[in-house]
Amino acid sequence: MRVDSSLAKSSIDPAIEPSFKGIAIITDLSGDARSAPEQEVQRQLQICNACRYCEGFCGVFQAMTRRLEFGKADIHYLANLCHNCGACLHACQYAPPHEFGVNVPQAMAEVRMQTYTDFAWPAPLGKLYARNGLTLALATGIGLALFLALMMLMNQGSLVHPPLNGDFYAVFPHNLLVAMFGSVFILALIALGVGVVRFWRGIRDGEVSVPAASEAVHNVLKLKYLDGGHGKGCNDEDDAYTLRRRRFHHFTFYGFMLCFAATCVATLYHYVWNLPAPYAWNSLPVILGTTGGIGLLIGPAGLFWLNLRRDPAHGDIKQRPMDRGFIALLFFVSLTGLVLLFGRNTGYMGLLLAIHLGMVMAFFLTLPYSKFAHGFYRSAALLKWSIEKRLPNKIGLGAD
Repeated sequence: MRVDSSLAKSSIDPAIEPSFKGIAIITDLSGDARSAPEQEVQRQLQICNACRYCEGFCGVFQAMTRRLEFGKADIHYLANLCHNCGACLHACQYAPPHEFGVNVPQAMAEVRMQTYTDFAWPAPLGKLYARNGLTLALATGIGLALFLALMMLMNQGSLVHPPLNGDFYAVFPHNLLVAMFGSVFILALIALGVGVVRFWRGIRDGEVSVPAASEAVHNVLKLKYLDGGHGKGCNDEDDAYTLRRRRFHHFTFYGFMLCFAATCVATLYHYVWNLPAPYAWNSLPVILGTTGGIGLLIGPAGLFWLNLRRDPAHGDIKQRPMDRGFIALLFFVSLTGLVLLFGRNTGYMGLLLAIHLGMVMAFFLTLPYSKFAHGFYRSAALLKWSIEKRLPNKIGLGAD
């Protein structure tokens, strides 16, 4: 791909420009060794810090101007602050085919994957990030669905039964489902939480204030930096700006949150008000779940379509199997859930329930080692930026 950079204006003096050819990478003062992706991010950020054309784009370049050197923690922080919108790639006059080969979105994406792996808990399971592809994700879901279907067949002697008026617990006892899914969900959250805490401890600098936390939450909920830093959106298959990626992310994020809210409300109904499922079509859990389920059909379908079309230069192509596996699981969790809702009064409810629960269990099992993690690491980086921007700029350079 040849990037159109005709509008870019460099502040690098032509006399010193050749010094970036084969620029040497040094070990940071702490003695921490750098991986090849970390070295590449450092090399590119040194060039960007000299050019500074993208200084006003997004938080990455604004945070960059507060540094003259980039340690491992800085590289991890900036990589996760990057939302991979692609705007800087198309503005850069040093992007490929220039000999400097500056491609910040791609370099940052490689380091992001490394942070997920390095901070994963338990550490040996960090390798699952590289293997969590579309085939593995769907195979896990289908395998678990078959297991649950076989359990039902052994207990009831048939996969088809008389209509049960939507009573899921007549097929699988309530306590069994709580024990199975509750334990897996809690373990997944612990594993993910430990990784994010490790990451946060490495990048933290300064105290969390109410204004900083509020701004970070606002930026997370708004998906602020998916607007390209200029409000026009991301670059997908070419240099044209579009808000499609941000909108599909919104459908996915808020669809998931609505489904989670439906589960929380149903839990209150069951344990606090002694109102067990099934619930009527006009009940709050069903309304929240249905609305969220529709969002989780639109969002993942759109993101999958964009993933197929996106230019390989806009990120790390090696991560696409992981991206697609996560997107596919979200989509099929929603699809099977909605099909179950509409088929709950039929004799096929048990089979539909087994398929849906298999997809949900696969999602929970892979949750700490899937693309799901990026939302938490990115949120931590956004909080760090909200804290940092309120501190004095010791360098005294850049937009500040």
